[in-house]
Amino acid sequence: MRRNRRVKILATLGPASNTKPIIEALFKAGADVFRINMSHTDHPTLRQLVTLIREIEADLGRPIGILCDLQGPKHRLGKFAEGKIAVKPGDKITFDSDPTPGDAKRVHLPHPEILAALKVGDRVLIDDGRVRLHVVKASPTAVTAEVIAGSKLSDRKGVSLPDTELSEGALTPKDRKDLEAAIAAEVDWVALSFVQRPEDLAEVRKIARGRVAVMAKIEKPQALARIEEIIDLSEAIMVARGDLGVEMPLEAVPGIQKQIVRRCRRAGKPVVVATQMLESMISAPVPTRAEVSDVAGAVFEGADAVMLSAESAAGDYPVESVAMMNSIAENVEQDPNYRGIITAQRPAAEATGADAISLAAREIAETLNLAAIVCYTASGATGLRAARERPSRPIVTLSPVARTARRLAIAWGLHCVVTEDATDLEDVVHRACRIAVDEDYASPGDRVMIIAGVPLRTPGSTNMLRIAFVSSDGRSGI
Repeated sequence: MRRNRRVKILATLGPASNTKPIIEALFKAGADVFRINMSHTDHPTLRQLVTLIREIEADLGRPIGILCDLQGPKHRLGKFAEGKIAVKPGDKITFDSDPTPGDAKRVHLPHPEILAALKVGDRVLIDDGRVRLHVVKASPTAVTAEVIAGSKLSDRKGVSLPDTELSEGALTPKDRKDLEAAIAAEVDWVALSFVQRPEDLAEVRKIARGRVAVMAKIEKPQALARIEEIIDLSEAIMVARGDLGVEMPLEAVPGIQKQIVRRCRRAGKPVVVATQMLESMISAPVPTRAEVSDVAGAVFEGADAVMLSAESAAGDYPVESVAMMNSIAENVEQDPNYRGIITAQRPAAEATGADAISLAAREIAETLNLAAIVCYTASGATGLRAARERPSRPIVTLSPVARTARRLAIAWGLHCVVTEDATDLEDVVHRACRIAVDEDYASPGDRVMIIAGVPLRTPGSTNMLRIAFVSSDGRSGI
């Protein structure tokens, strides 16, 4: 199933989309990777969803990626004696370690790590920023804050801390169990929520040991200060604009999105733009014009993927949401300005053999108007370097490792095919030509560019490119 676009689509599964017919319909409508949100999924359901996706994958003969999104630390208020209190600017309220139900003067905050970390002047945001306070007095057991804006506090509302770096890691005990379950289920990606610093990635990488690729979600202001290090330690990045927009001024988020996308493109790491992209389609059959422009902006920026959350997980129009996102992406990529924008944003090649080969492959393929660039990769590195160049010619990625092909399903422009392992370089060439024809990217008499690493099956050794003519029967290269 050849897509008519390069950007990829992630669709979140949930109550509206947890059956095999709907998941298959989502894939046919355009979903390339499925996200399973562990905030709302138990382990038996996780295993069931993975099984359904793998059955669809086998039925359709296409590698499908699966992303398991870890919940991360959730900080919430305790309870009030009457369930809620009214507040107004200027009021002061104390957050403390006393579990007694709260009143108009104080409330339990069951997170000693927050009480220990807050400092005078730090902001405290409650209920997605609907109530905003700043700390006027701090101690390890109680913090007093003054209300800046808001009218009501109620039981168990979420607490955000835009100015405070907590000592706890991003991986909670629940996340550890969910990570182990995800690895056992053989998902392709795990997303780590609320990353603040590069060290937050160390524990998940230690547990993963390469069995699953790690994506860092950028939704904390603290992460931006060390974004380059976080990108270096991650296999991919997600710009999670929902929480980022709570803890930072909303008007700053679009610029941050662009900065992160460009940094990831420079590093050759896949980047996903997420949250509220087609939010109105949760309950409406069509999106707003502003939402269409939002999706289009991410595609114009060269993001690897765009994501649907509640739209496909719990909305009334899950398949229509994916189809709409697919249609928007196709139209943007056919726009006469698209290629010029993508080219202008292309990062310079790094001084490595792999980058030099990928750059040369793009330039040769575009100069000679070759039918396709075919990458042979076991680890995925060759495919990612080719995608970094954002060539105008199609990229077909062949891998003898199903796990690699599934992971690459998230990367820009890569049409992934699982194939038997090649015996030698000539076998790579013949296999590349045959599959390019079979997948409708080339015809007999066309020329294709082949890039690979020699010796074969050596990770990160991209060092060979070759132009091959597709033979008259379309089954081999010349």
